Amino acid sequence: MNISPIARYRAEWFVDAGGARRDILAGMVGTFALIPEVIAFSFVAGIDPEVGLFASFVIGIVIAFAGGRPAMISGAAGSVALVAAALVHAHGLQYLLAATVLAGLFQVVFGLLKLDVLLRFVSRSVRTGFVNALAILIFSAQVPQMLDVTWHTYAMIAGGLAIIYLVPRITTAIPSPLICIVVLTAISVAFPMPVHVVADLGRLPDSLPSLGLPGVPFAWETVRIVAPYAFAMAAVGLLESLMTASVVDDLTETTSSKARECTGLGLANVAAGMFGGIAGCGMIGQTVGNVRYGGRGRLSTLVAGVFLLLVMVPLRPWIAQVPVAALVAIMIMVSISTFSWSSLADLARHPKVSGVVMLATVAVTVFTHDLSAGVAVGVVLSGVFFAFKVTRLMRVDVTYDAAMDTRIYLVSGQIFFASADIFADRFDLRDTARTARIDLTAAHLWDVTAVGALEDVVTKMRRHGMTVELIGLNEASAVLVDRHAPLVRADVAAG
Repeated sequence: MNISPIARYRAEWFVDAGGARRDILAGMVGTFALIPEVIAFSFVAGIDPEVGLFASFVIGIVIAFAGGRPAMISGAAGSVALVAAALVHAHGLQYLLAATVLAGLFQVVFGLLKLDVLLRFVSRSVRTGFVNALAILIFSAQVPQMLDVTWHTYAMIAGGLAIIYLVPRITTAIPSPLICIVVLTAISVAFPMPVHVVADLGRLPDSLPSLGLPGVPFAWETVRIVAPYAFAMAAVGLLESLMTASVVDDLTETTSSKARECTGLGLANVAAGMFGGIAGCGMIGQTVGNVRYGGRGRLSTLVAGVFLLLVMVPLRPWIAQVPVAALVAIMIMVSISTFSWSSLADLARHPKVSGVVMLATVAVTVFTHDLSAGVAVGVVLSGVFFAFKVTRLMRVDVTYDAAMDTRIYLVSGQIFFASADIFADRFDLRDTARTARIDLTAAHLWDVTAVGALEDVVTKMRRHGMTVELIGLNEASAVLVDRHAPLVRADVAAG
């Protein structure tokens, strides 16, 4: 049964009768999981924590309405912060805000052009590596909070993990991470101890964000400065968001509009820059936590943004007292949940090249802390391995018809840039036979490199006095040959 876009959109807000309560509670979990990471990546970018928090609030609100993947939480963190750091260091915050607005505009254009189709070139092995690398990065980001601390911190983290994993066995009415935060905060307030609290991570905002244009000169020189950073931020942000959306698709067994996610993220980043925030993207750790605790609709995304605003301003005095250990426990749980543990067993069962691609994606991402670099390496390796595999499937069987003094070349498989040279090497260009018949019935020419290889073979054979017959060209291959090597078809045999 076809569902109208309006009905589908309404269903994405109100999943079912109990969906609203689950979305609200799961969204609150996502907010608490978002705070430490946003603050940490704000320092990475060289900006005040409030810049990242303001951006996360604005992005969360806009993406809830304009995004293409319900239940996904987006904020100011991830590789975008790494790209932004160089711009902030060289030119300051206002140029970062201008780059954020321009990055959002780039993303809107990418969405309108439906460039999300490029995600199809990302193999399952790369996606698994992406998820595993994120899990490792999420866990490693918690390590600094566990160094040079007293035993009280370790006890709080252990207690928080116990609450997170044991409470669901008793009740699932309230997400256990929220219970973890409330209980550990109450303990630290009732029994003062030397543990870090949220207030120690950085200055929290004490006012609402205000709308305004970035304070930069409106000149071509400004565009020249910010455009390269804006394009990199746009590309990295979309990559993380689309990969995160794919993970949620798998977790929820639903589909989403990747093109709409592109435009929605672009609009969210334009708004973030206008409200004094840094560009953001999909956050897989927080998103997995949201989905794990029942978030399925757009309401959970909206709650994550709105509740962050409440946390930042009206509830600031209480949130400032939340032990960092509680947030660390939540993020450790998210890391464990995010990691694809079945992929370890798959290393033994799946083809070795798949394992190499997955491990390479993980290694590059963890080493560089750049998700785009890891995915790029994974995609390139997948392409190279695929090309080698297809190349091995290309064959040229040679026979000789003495009665007709004809050398017959039976070609099968795919001929393209990676297999064209191997194809050409299969022909004896100095053959003494009077005629060479090249049968391409079981083959396909994919590109101009393949056509060029065929043209070289035919030309050299004719130069040595042989009559060359081409048979079996399929329609698509024939069009390529006619367009790029018309002389090759001069002696094409009928049929």
